[in-house]
Amino acid sequence: MSDPQVVDVHVHLFERPDDPLRDGYDIWEYGAHDGVAFGTRRGTLEDLEAAIVTAPVAHCVVLGMFDPHPGEPGEADRLRAYNEWVLDSAAGSPQLTPLVAADPTTLPGRGGADHLREWAARGAKGIKIHPVLQGCAPDDPRLDPTYDVCVELGLTVLAHSGTTRGHGPASDPFAFCAVLEAHPALHLVLAHLGGASWRQVAPFAAAYPAASFDLCEIIAWTGAPGAPSADELGRLIRQVGAERVLFGTDFPWYELDRTVDQLMTLPHLSDEERRGILGENAIRRMGLEVVSPTRPATGSLQGGSQVVAPGFATTTLRGRRSGSSPASG
Repeated sequence: MSDPQVVDVHVHLFERPDDPLRDGYDIWEYGAHDGVAFGTRRGTLEDLEAAIVTAPVAHCVVLGMFDPHPGEPGEADRLRAYNEWVLDSAAGSPQLTPLVAADPTTLPGRGGADHLREWAARGAKGIKIHPVLQGCAPDDPRLDPTYDVCVELGLTVLAHSGTTRGHGPASDPFAFCAVLEAHPALHLVLAHLGGASWRQVAPFAAAYPAASFDLCEIIAWTGAPGAPSADELGRLIRQVGAERVLFGTDFPWYELDRTVDQLMTLPHLSDEERRGILGENAIRRMGLEVVSPTRPATGSLQGGSQVVAPGFATTTLRGRRSGSSPASG
């Protein structure tokens, strides 16, 4: 069996290693769990390049995550400048695909839609929204023109999902029902398989068969009080349809290679299903163009001619090559 294509659809970048979002993002919804191993990288572009070189990941989707400051002057310019930085960061490597940030308060309505159309022409494959961080509902009518552009251009909406604190059910999977009722052709990816609201995922998936899901973060928290066990997560993926689940890490909070290990040890999945989750599903459902990286001794990543990800034994998907990172809880 040939090596799988590994695509990480949930990667964050920070312009500075001391960005307050890097250490100020509180992960509370799953409850206490001593088995979670957090990443140590700061999340700069250089950190990601180094991680891709050493991990079995061929391609990453870089997500714009905008923290709005409503009422402050110059917010629209700040959002435009931030998305410019996201696009420029991804433009330097064929191993990176950008999703820009959309914010209905900063650039509402037609302004946000026109902004997205401009960035899509420069390579953006969709948008990222974080209703909790941004203080908005997924079905905020100010987002409708942006969703319309996503449908028109075949772009993806990747959205944070999970239990929220102090914001009502703003990011529960069921909070996205109205979005897909109004925009049935929209390709929506719910991150974290619903997080601590994971029990909503199966009925949501049954009601909206075009929706996709990524498994980042929740896979690191299996066994926590608010998370599924590894057995329950494997069964949930099978119930949803493994072909609809995408691999993601939530880098830099979690490491690329460790998350691959966690997927490889998740029960109830076949080799074919693991292969799809690792990358083939994302390539097909998000329309990604993936080339394998060549691995120079120093310097930035470069594109190669083969679409494979090093780091796996060629005879089985169940084991990593000896000497690679061990699996963790």
